[in-house]
Amino acid sequence: MLIDGEWTESRDGKWLEVVNPANEQRIAEVPAGTATDIDRAVKAARRAFDTGPWSRMRPSERQRLLLRLADLIEENAQTMAEIESIDNGKSVQMALAVDVALTIDFLRYMAGWATKIEGSTVDVSVPYAMQGEFFAYTRREPVGVVAAIVPWNFPLLVAAWKLGPALATGCTVVLKPAEQTPLSALFLGELILAAGFPQGVVNIVTGDGPNAGAPLTQHPMVHKISFTGSTEVGKLIGKTAMENMTRVTLELGGKSPVVVLDDCDPAAAAAGAANAIFFNHGQVCCAGSRLYVQRKMFDRVVADVAQIASSMPLGHGLDPNAQMGPLVSREQMDRVCGYIDIGRSEGAQLVTGGGRAGEKGYFVKPTVFAGDRQDMRIVQEEIFGPVLVAMPYDDLDEVAGWVNDTPYGLGASIWSNNLSRVQRLIPKIKAGTVWVNCHSMLDSSVPFGGFKQSGFGREMGRASLDAYLESKSVFMAI
Repeated sequence: MLIDGEWTESRDGKWLEVVNPANEQRIAEVPAGTATDIDRAVKAARRAFDTGPWSRMRPSERQRLLLRLADLIEENAQTMAEIESIDNGKSVQMALAVDVALTIDFLRYMAGWATKIEGSTVDVSVPYAMQGEFFAYTRREPVGVVAAIVPWNFPLLVAAWKLGPALATGCTVVLKPAEQTPLSALFLGELILAAGFPQGVVNIVTGDGPNAGAPLTQHPMVHKISFTGSTEVGKLIGKTAMENMTRVTLELGGKSPVVVLDDCDPAAAAAGAANAIFFNHGQVCCAGSRLYVQRKMFDRVVADVAQIASSMPLGHGLDPNAQMGPLVSREQMDRVCGYIDIGRSEGAQLVTGGGRAGEKGYFVKPTVFAGDRQDMRIVQEEIFGPVLVAMPYDDLDEVAGWVNDTPYGLGASIWSNNLSRVQRLIPKIKAGTVWVNCHSMLDSSVPFGGFKQSGFGREMGRASLDAYLESKSVFMAI
């Protein structure tokens, strides 16, 4: 683990096994961090924030370090992509084109903001001191020590989403990667040291949720928590944050709808819907896991999606011919297969797929259900795997109600060539992002986050900086 600029083992000497999900073989062991290690890391981050060179570093120097880190990731892009593929199971080509590329772009984008954090002057009128003269202004100051907890589906990219604004604003960080996928974070730690960040500015503690994650979120010296993961865990972290009055950002689960109108090309809509759910094996918080198609096009679109699903070759992430890899763990595979069984028991029609693929590795067949009930668990609950539920609808008012009829509100997509109908539908959808004729498109300048139980706060864009800054008002009599 990386603590205070040094590589160190866990104080109690315990280790976690890291498994390749494609073949179930052990590929590494990493320290199993505990509360003692978390305490060391948080105190190192606090020293770096309060008294270290980081606290005196100018914005332009922070910018330079972030740009250097982005350059180092770019120089090691292939290695980083292969680590992500072996550790997570995703295609190395996808990791290179999406995860690594977005990480580099985002860090460069955030580096630019380091020199553009501004306050404002205020022309005040104090009604009970009309004879006085006053000058007031506001400052934006870094919040302090940030606890950054990242999930296993996009380990590198989500780490960058948290490190970028935290470091640009002058915060220090304790990063805890998911226990299933810690390797890219540790390699990132090597690059952070090589870039020249002062000791203690970024600390990386590996470990599981109860023994490392919980002590991190509960630590009294943590000023800000940024968590991406399940809604269930997010609620627990939110309660802990309120007890300590710790600032918190939560990017949580989703059950994102894909709405197909009857004026678009059914083949294009089917291809888009398939990509929305099967990208990254369905392990995407904004995956398009609910497909709503106007009735006259329903059979055609569902048949096309099923054909795409049934023809997708599965394989190891390093296999250039594989379009979909394994799920991240046996636990996740069992969870997804359990939901497939639930779908059958609830009366949904299994169109294609329907269970584990093969006997080695955590592969699940791309699965498509057709249903007609909003109350089914496979419609209401996040599965986080390659499982799609398709349902027909008759009019836009009807589907607008169905789209919002889950606890989540992270993303949604609309497929149509009629912009008038699209623009009428967009305000009715309660989601943080609405895509039109695309899905899961991300850009460093566009905020990403959710409504309802999909969390609060935003990653990316200028809006993400607010989570790492405090506003201070200065009022001066002159």
